[in-house]
Formats: sequence, C-alpha cells, structure tokens
Amino acid sequence: MIKAVFRYSLFILVTAGLAYGGYRVMNQAASKAPAETSGKGHGGHGEREEHAGGVTMSDTKIQAAGIELAKASAGVLRDSLVLNGIVQPNQESLVQVTPRFPGIVRDVRKRIGDRVEKGDVLAIIESNQSLTAYELKASLGGTVIDRQTTLGEFVSEQKPAFVIADLSTVWVDFSVYRRDLTRVNIGDQVLIDPADGGQPVETKISYLSPVGSSDTQSALARAVVSNSERRFRPGLFITGRLTLSVRKVNIAVKSSALQTVENRTVVFVRNGEKFEARDVEVGDRDQELVEITFGVVEDEMYAAKNSFVVKAEMAKGEATHDH
Repeated sequence: MIKAVFRYSLFILVTAGLAYGGYRVMNQAASKAPAETSGKGHGGHGEREEHAGGVTMSDTKIQAAGIELAKASAGVLRDSLVLNGIVQPNQESLVQVTPRFPGIVRDVRKRIGDRVEKGDVLAIIESNQSLTAYELKASLGGTVIDRQTTLGEFVSEQKPAFVIADLSTVWVDFSVYRRDLTRVNIGDQVLIDPADGGQPVETKISYLSPVGSSDTQSALARAVVSNSERRFRPGLFITGRLTLSVRKVNIAVKSSALQTVENRTVVFVRNGEKFEARDVEVGDRDQELVEITFGVVEDEMYAAKNSFVVKAEMAKGEATHDH
C-alpha cells in the first residue's frame, strides 16, 4: 500500500514538471517571434530608420519638381527697412515742347510711346499771324509720354503740346513714415524690385525732402535708377529694401531651404542622387538668407527652393515602408 502511494505521488510530480517545462518553452517562443519579425520585412525598424535618413531623386525629377539647388557659402545678412514708392520720370531729363506761335495743327507726326531724337518733327502748325506752316521739333531725345494736341486743334504757347522724357534713368520716390525718418540717410543703399521676375536693382538714396506731407505724415526719399533695359515704368508702384546694417557670416543658406521634420530644423543636403535631412543650428537671418552655425559646411549642395517637395517625398517613402 505504501509503495503504491509513493508511485502515485512520483507520477504526479513528474507530470507537473513536464507541464511546467512545456509552458516555459512555448512562452519563450512566443516572446521571441515579435522581436525577430520586427527587424525584417517592410515594417522593420532598422529599414525605416535608414529610409528616414534621406530620399533618392534624379536630376530629371528635381528639374520637374522645380527644386533649385545651391551651394552653401559665406553670405551677407542685411538689417533692412521696407519702403513703398512710385516710379516717376526723371524731371531733370524731361521737356515740355510748346508751340512758338499760336496756330492750327495741320499734321501730327508723333504719338505717345514713340521714341524720338533731338530735332525730330513732332507736328506741323500753321501760324495764325503769318498763315505759314512751321515745324514743332523735339528739343530732347527720349520717349513721348504725353501729347496735348490733335489734328485741326488750335494751339498756343500757353500750353505744352508734347512732353518728352529720357527714360534711360527714372526717379523712384519712396514714402518714409515719421517713425523711420531718423534711420534713413542720403547715400543709404536700397534694393529695388521691379517685380518682373528679374534680380533687384541696387542703387542709393540721393535726396531726402526737407518737408513732409500732412496727409500721409511721411517724407519723400528719392533714388535715381538706371533704366536702360526699360524695367521701370513711370506711374507704377514699387517696393524697395533699404539696408540699415550689414553683417558677413561664414555659412548661409536661403531661408526657403529650412524645413521642420519631427520637430527638428533641417536642410536637405544632396549627396550624389540622395537628399539627406541634415539637422542644423541657425543664427541670424534676414528676408533672404539664414546663418548656419552647425550642420552644413561650405560648398555642400542643398535644396534651396521648393525644398518642401523633398520633405513630401521623404514622408511618402516612410508611409510606404510602414505598410
């Protein structure tokens, strides 16, 4: 009887031990499965980290996306003041052509917009006094910007018949509000944007009005601008950026190059055909450039314009690998 009880107890212990051992083996196998699969396939963490570091884009794709590439280099940061102005004819290169004798206009040779040389005939006028015709001639080479006479009209020396302006230079008259008057001086550099897609034109303030306008509470600041390419048209409003101070920095990139990825400020630096999201530290900045104190070195190529396209491509690639 005692032997039977002993054998039964021993059987129970062995069975319990085998059951516990099987449970431990199954539990360990189950815990290993996620760890092994997590590093494989499209959902793998290692592959996701590698893809998050950059995205490959060919030259053709870059051009199609309108991405502008530029080299990181030394730059000049400008503290500036934005001024609004209007383009005016240069009054020192403008003449009003007035008839010498009153009479009737028998022929009109030039119209608004025509280019003329000094001595060109503008109109033929029949004098009321002598009843003989005489020529009304241009006294300056330039462009006809106004005409106050028509065929058959009576004209006199009391009113100009034509206005001619040499538009090779123009005036840009800026309004400077009283709070900024002490910051603007004759000789200050100003960058003027004609808003025609070209580069801004650099010139200087040549005149400050000693009196102000009671209506606008502002004073006039004038710049004389070369207009040989006819980029400036009198009568149009325009914007200028007056330089108040200048500071050189060792490395600068365009402001449009900065993007935010996972709360990090990055610049997309191109290495071969691959863009890398490079973490950067920034310093001072102006309207166009930003100083880079860490993260990008001189002569590295980066996405300067439409850099958000690179960011979108990178995010698209990460989403694909997550599924």
